[in-house]
Amino acid sequence: MQINLISDTVTKPTSGMLDAMMQAKVGDDVFKNDPTVNKLEEIMAELFGMEAALFFPSGTMANQTAIKLHTQPGEQLICDKYAHVYNYEGGGVSFNSGVSCRLVDGHRGMMTAAQVKEVINPPDFYHSPLTSLVCIENTTNKGGGACWDLEELKSIRKVCDEHHLKYHLDGARLWNALIAKNQSTLEYGALFHTISVCLSKGLGCPVGSVLLGNKEHIDKALRVRKVLGGGMRQAGYLAAAGIYALENNRERLAEDHRKAKEISVLLNGLPYIKKVESTETNIVIFEIDERHMSPNVFLDKLNKRDIHIIGMGQNKLRIVTHLDYTDEMHEAFMDVLAKL
Repeated sequence: MQINLISDTVTKPTSGMLDAMMQAKVGDDVFKNDPTVNKLEEIMAELFGMEAALFFPSGTMANQTAIKLHTQPGEQLICDKYAHVYNYEGGGVSFNSGVSCRLVDGHRGMMTAAQVKEVINPPDFYHSPLTSLVCIENTTNKGGGACWDLEELKSIRKVCDEHHLKYHLDGARLWNALIAKNQSTLEYGALFHTISVCLSKGLGCPVGSVLLGNKEHIDKALRVRKVLGGGMRQAGYLAAAGIYALENNRERLAEDHRKAKEISVLLNGLPYIKKVESTETNIVIFEIDERHMSPNVFLDKLNKRDIHIIGMGQNKLRIVTHLDYTDEMHEAFMDVLAKL
């Protein structure tokens, strides 16, 4: 039995999702004539209380499009040092938009309003880049699935408004945060100028993310998506998976969180574990005590049992629970960890 906990992107469509995909009505979405894509975009916009939405092949492309919408070359965005847009999008901020990142040393990928305010460059000081955008990631991937406090996010929005900055949310795992913190999509839609959300992580879709914003932003995003090569034809087959996931797979995220928490508790009690980050959602980040074994030896022991997790650098390892991680797999994995 293979157990793949590298990411929540490794899931396969369920039989119900496949049925929905096969029954989808499709058209050419490049001409905006795919009825299922249009329906998904309408559902998402209504869900977040935002004017419009646009379907993308990836979360990276959705984020990069948002950054392009809100900035001009030579300007600067503010993000935490752990932010996905800085660490894991191939340098796209500079490549696509000609923008630099002002990194903030936050806590587990989360910065405060005071920290944001402190690093805004004076707009009349032409020697430094013009600050134009603040990017937030919720949950924080590199921070171990940590969830932002909603009041802090509101405080950051006030800082953005005071300094005429745009505010973008990389919500790749926002669905997890909403379940963990009992928050609503409408609360987030009211806060941010643009939001990107993944359908291919916790919700179990094979492909897809959605960018939300006002009509002007999404009209411009359509052109940027085209330039980046993101136009898809009969994409309704993929959009149908997204609609099915929204209707069936959101509440069950609590199961992923429960399993991740149980793994975290077990790891905390094992002699070969040095540290485990606090676990709120479906990501467990931990460190091996090298007095007992090296991280490479630990990974090798798991690989020999056909169990797969991933390294995050700086001696950190990551486990991500997901839709395809069954109760049987969970029991087997917990048993392996306890006896390793």
